[in-house]
Amino acid sequence: MILLAVLFLCFISSYSASVKGHTTGLSLNNDRLYKLTYSTEVFLNRGKGKLQDSVGYRISSNVDVVLLWRNPDGDDDQLIRITIKDVNVENVNQKRGDKSIFKGKSPSKIIRKENLEALQRPVLLHLVHGKVKNFYSYENEPVAIENLKRGLASLFQMQLSSGTTNEVDISGDCKVTYQAHQDKVTKTKALDSCKLERSGFTTRNQILGVTSKATSVTTYKIEDSFVIAVLAEEIHAFGVNFLQSIAGKIVSKQKLELKTTEAGPRLIPGKQVAAVIKSVDSKYKALPLVGQVFQSECKGCPSLSKHWQSIRQHLEPDNLSKAEAIRSFLDFIQHLRTAKKEEILQILKAEKKEVLPQLVDAVTSAQTRDSLDAILDFLDFKSDSSIILQERFLYACGFASHPDEELLRALISKFRGSFASNDIRETVMIVIGALVRKLCQNDGCKLQAVVEAKKLMLGGLEKAEKKEDVMMYLLALKNALIPEGIPLLLKYAESGEGPISHLATTSIQRYDVPFITDEVKKTLNRIYHQNRKVHEKTVRTTAAAIILNNNPSYMEVKNILLSIGELPKEMNKYMLAIIQDILRFEMPASKMVRRVLKEMIAHNYDRFSKSGASSAYTGYIERIAHSASTYSLDILYSGSGILRRSNLNIVQSMGKAHLHGSQVVIEAQGLEALIAATPDEGEENLDSYAGLSAILFDVQLRPVTFFNGYSDLMSKMLSASSDPVSVVKGLILLIDHSQELQLQSGLKANMEVQGALAIDISGAMEFSLWYRESKTRVKNRLAVVIAGDITVDSSFVKAGLDISAETEAGMEFISTVQFSQYPFLVCLQMDKDAAPFRQFETKYERLSTGRGYVLRKRKERLVAGSEFPLHQENSEMCKVVFAPQAESTSNGWF
Repeated sequence: MILLAVLFLCFISSYSASVKGHTTGLSLNNDRLYKLTYSTEVFLNRGKGKLQDSVGYRISSNVDVVLLWRNPDGDDDQLIRITIKDVNVENVNQKRGDKSIFKGKSPSKIIRKENLEALQRPVLLHLVHGKVKNFYSYENEPVAIENLKRGLASLFQMQLSSGTTNEVDISGDCKVTYQAHQDKVTKTKALDSCKLERSGFTTRNQILGVTSKATSVTTYKIEDSFVIAVLAEEIHAFGVNFLQSIAGKIVSKQKLELKTTEAGPRLIPGKQVAAVIKSVDSKYKALPLVGQVFQSECKGCPSLSKHWQSIRQHLEPDNLSKAEAIRSFLDFIQHLRTAKKEEILQILKAEKKEVLPQLVDAVTSAQTRDSLDAILDFLDFKSDSSIILQERFLYACGFASHPDEELLRALISKFRGSFASNDIRETVMIVIGALVRKLCQNDGCKLQAVVEAKKLMLGGLEKAEKKEDVMMYLLALKNALIPEGIPLLLKYAESGEGPISHLATTSIQRYDVPFITDEVKKTLNRIYHQNRKVHEKTVRTTAAAIILNNNPSYMEVKNILLSIGELPKEMNKYMLAIIQDILRFEMPASKMVRRVLKEMIAHNYDRFSKSGASSAYTGYIERIAHSASTYSLDILYSGSGILRRSNLNIVQSMGKAHLHGSQVVIEAQGLEALIAATPDEGEENLDSYAGLSAILFDVQLRPVTFFNGYSDLMSKMLSASSDPVSVVKGLILLIDHSQELQLQSGLKANMEVQGALAIDISGAMEFSLWYRESKTRVKNRLAVVIAGDITVDSSFVKAGLDISAETEAGMEFISTVQFSQYPFLVCLQMDKDAAPFRQFETKYERLSTGRGYVLRKRKERLVAGSEFPLHQENSEMCKVVFAPQAESTSNGWF
């Protein structure tokens, strides 16, 4: 009996040495060799593509795992060795057959001998309570190979109990959640919480931005405190928000299975793990388990200069309306982002003037420190010989997809210098406002340069004495949209003279609803109802539009409706058209308007039967499930029939987010003397003027003047040039998303999405006293390319997916007024040209040795041109204006 008791105690002691306390993490038994199989595979495809249609590759191997040491003072303190053996690389798509890039190639040829040797050198893991305390490997091994071993090693980090914690593995410092169920444990890693230094940036605008999602789930099957199977799946997906066909997905899988165990080496005695590691191999070094950055070599890649020479012909002025120009522009930006200042400056100095504006667009859009330094060195703002280049640089800054503080600081410094052109000085300040808004949207309002820019704008406006300076600072605030600017804008809106008051009011119009408070609306109501002074029609109608678009109260709507009938004739018609457009298009204010219209005093025939040519209309360009694109056109005439203001807007909406794609406003004033007409109230002393103002992708541009003053008007009429005036012309980078991903398998992935357009907006105003006719034209020509690219790189094999869409389109707005009779005739036309829409898809796999597989697909359709519908009165008027001329029956002279 005593002998049995002794044997039982020995058994218990032996058992406890191997499993006692192993409830926190994985545990290996003493003196055993664990033989496992391991594979990691990656799939790339479109967002909704089938897995079997993907490109990608699989790396598989056998794995030996042994316990080298266990802390005598604690069973949960272990040192294990992991050895990768029998490596193989193959396609994930088994249908590839003879087209497989791996066919007939041994692993040493694919991976390269030195890389394969490094991959098969063992690593050591120091596990404490199931978590990796240290990862030991050899120094100076290829980073990409070391990352593959980190990916395998990270699978051995886990806990056997449920809970949420933070872990450091190949993905970084991440929040993980464990769910334990008897012999199974599920680990969910919140990849968006991972703290890992990686390069990248994105466009912050919700509509022009890119949405990316990532998930990671690992399932462990446990037996005797060790894994018998591990299945991990990590998914990264992206999509362009407003064009969902530009979408891609990476699926990365890892699989580890226990095949057998056999007798292994005995434990190494010792109390200190460092001494044990030194006895195994003194060359082992503790390295981070977090994935490290590596760059694949680019063999045979051309220099920046050679690449520019290969694509510069596509960027010549005559080719800018083609999609190929945009593709070359985007491609060159990628090369510029890795170039040095000296290389960029050399190309700028050597280029001819015809292509230089496009080169300036590209260099500025690269948005690197080297590209900024190069372009600032190249441009001389004290010289008037490069005005066009200076303007292209500044507008490219204004449209910057991810501006930084350094860019803003550079422009502030330039503004404080001297200029050869006052127009350029004004443009610098206007662009400073645009950059302030973009940096504030990216939580950068407290940056030193932003604070300095705010003081510059607000202080400059308060001290400005010249009308030109007041207008400049107001335009800057119209871009910046800072809350601190509202009191000053209200001051100039209510007390400023005509053009200044109008600009201040349109600046307030751009603020979001939360900023249009009751105090703001009190001032706007005073302006509309002229409680303190007489205002121009353009100012009053803008004030009314702001009130109606920002949660108007019952009395505010009622007072506006009651004013109709007491206003100048064309303003009566305009305000009536605004109200009817709100009701027809079901705008947010429509419910309140309908409530007020239940009162007979507000809703009667006399009020709603006002005649005139002024109009307002809103319609859909496109409307799909997740987004809508709308156009709105409102035109206000003077009582004498001359155009006072036309306002054409295109807005892209997605949920509660809006992007002001474009606004083109043509304004004219003081032209009544030409036809001996009487000016409207408050507009008796206005100088003759016509000009054009534009907003493009939420950025207010510097206005363009057709003529200013009666003498200027007459000289231009006599010179008889109806050539269009360019408002903006250039290449604009709109979508810019770059993301470097560390997959938990050890592979490196990249997601790149870029979108750009070549745009040419021009406007013209023709005025003929002989034919008693005026005509305004606004023409918008553009070519657009949006391209997405995802790659997964192991350094010896690369898989990728390129998807893109492109179009070339045009839109024209024409307003024709015939004032040879009264009431005058007005015809509005808004036409969209037919446009091709092309989509491309390229999937590829490529070895570092050069062998590759490529699959290309293409789809194309023609989007028919159309004339956008406007109100019915306009259609009837156009039939009269363009009525067919009766043919003469006489064959003689008279």
